[in-house]
Amino acid sequence: MKMNLVYTRSLVGSIVSFLILYVDDILLIGNDVPTLQSIKTWLSSCFSMKDLGEATYIFGVKIYRDRSRRCLGLSQSTYTDKVLKWFSMEESKRGFFPMRHGISLSKEMCPSTPQERE
Repeated sequence: MKMNLVYTRSLVGSIVSFLILYVDDILLIGNDVPTLQSIKTWLSSCFSMKDLGEATYIFGVKIYRDRSRRCLGLSQSTYTDKVLKWFSMEESKRGFFPMRHGISLSKEMCPSTPQERE
């Protein structure tokens, strides 16, 4: 049985890190490079592992970034193409996503109370 596990670590202030474990692969993400480095150092002292650098794919989802614009995005086009191929639908026409294009999301829109998070 394959399992996905997500571990989070929040430190004083706004430092946060996530460790996503899938079989024998780990995706480590966070907002503080020294903290991520210390986690990698600790993990490598406990386990035989190698750092493969920045992730470009996770679970068939492409990760793309534009550091100059502070932009991070995800694309499922490769996975979608694979599913279409499984069902012999490669020639299907593309449709529209049922969400308004160009919607702007901000940190202020995040839930701030336990009730909103529910």
